[in-house]
Amino acid sequence: MYPQHKSLIFFVMVFVIAISFRVIAQTEAEKYTAKHAVYLEVGGNAGQYAFNYGRLFYQKGAFKVTGGAGFSLWANRIEGSTIWKPAIPLEVSTLIGKRNHHLEFGLGITPYLEAEINSSWESGTLIQSKEANYVAAILPIRIGYRYQKPEGGFFFRVGYTPFFDLPDKLRENWVFQPIHVGLGLGVSF
Repeated sequence: MYPQHKSLIFFVMVFVIAISFRVIAQTEAEKYTAKHAVYLEVGGNAGQYAFNYGRLFYQKGAFKVTGGAGFSLWANRIEGSTIWKPAIPLEVSTLIGKRNHHLEFGLGITPYLEAEINSSWESGTLIQSKEANYVAAILPIRIGYRYQKPEGGFFFRVGYTPFFDLPDKLRENWVFQPIHVGLGLGVSF
C-alpha cells in the first residue's frame, strides 16, 4: 500500500469517528420536565372536538408513552330540540423523538351516550322522537406528528385518526371510518 493511501485512509477514519461522536452527542434525548398538557382537539379521537388533558408517564431516551382523557358534547337535533350526547375520549400514545418533534402512534376508546330515535312519516311530515339512551363507543387509531418542548409551552399535534364504530344496540357490525383527521392546540407544563 502506498503511503498516500495510508494517510487518506487514516484521515477518512478520523473524520468518520469524529462525525459519529458528533451525531451521538446531538441525538441524546432530553428529559421531559413538562409532563402535563391541556389542549383542544378538533376531529381526532372524539370524532368532532374535545377538551383534553394528557400526561407523559414513561420516557426512556427517544421513546415516550402518554395517556390522555377528554370531554366532548355531541349535538343531535330532533323535532326542533337538541339532544346532547356526552363523549369521553381516552387514548394511550407512544412518541418517538428526541427533543421537540415526535412521531406519534396511538390507540383509544371513546364511549359516548347515544339516543335511540324513532322516525315516522305522518301526513308528509317527518316525526322523530327519542326513545332511550344507551352507551356506544368508537375505537380510534392515531398516526401523526406532535410538537412538544421538554420544558413545556406551546403544544401542537396533527394526525390521521381513522376509527371503528363498535357494534351497539342498533348495529350489529363493526364499521370502519377511514377518512378522519385530528388537530390539537394547547399548552404543556
